[in-house]
Amino acid sequence: MFSGIIEEAAQVVALQTDKGNLHLTLKCSFVNELKIDQSVAHNGVCLTVVSLTDDTYTVTAIKETLERSNLGKLAVGDKVNLERSMIMNGRLDGHIVQGHVDQTAVCTDVKEADGSWYYTFEYAFDKEMAQQGYMTVEKGSVCVNGVSLTVCNSQANSFQVAIIPYTHDFTNFGQIEKGTVVNLEFDIVGKYISKMMQFK
Repeated sequence: MFSGIIEEAAQVVALQTDKGNLHLTLKCSFVNELKIDQSVAHNGVCLTVVSLTDDTYTVTAIKETLERSNLGKLAVGDKVNLERSMIMNGRLDGHIVQGHVDQTAVCTDVKEADGSWYYTFEYAFDKEMAQQGYMTVEKGSVCVNGVSLTVCNSQANSFQVAIIPYTHDFTNFGQIEKGTVVNLEFDIVGKYISKMMQFK
């Protein structure tokens, strides 16, 4: 379980394919605090630490994960948003994030707004999935590349988010431009409510 509050944007230092899997090796400041089998969210994707060195760690993304996320598009040198799992006696500063990416979206516009930025994202719309909560709502929560954000200008297959300077500089949002593919996780609370409404 995660909150969508990014701890660090870490650098990819190695990528290795193994049949349908991809091993990602990253360098981050808290690698000495990690343990084998620990869960870490990478651009919002929950992955398990499988090996450690003094300054790097490795996780493995399987075919299913690569098909649903942008991890297969990463290159050495790219920055990845990291968040370790939530400590249950802490504050939930973002929203409930599972680390289970639903699908990807494409950035269709970035607008500077006098010190902040508006990013527009478009995703494949499926009416049946939307009825199960795979959608956004105005002022609701959405997770983009692991970042907990508030939706504005929610449409059937697109939405905007407003990004403050701290988020722009501290996460990989500073590298997102028109055409960039990002990971989406829709709000789990909305999914449960949508599902329960089917049994009314």
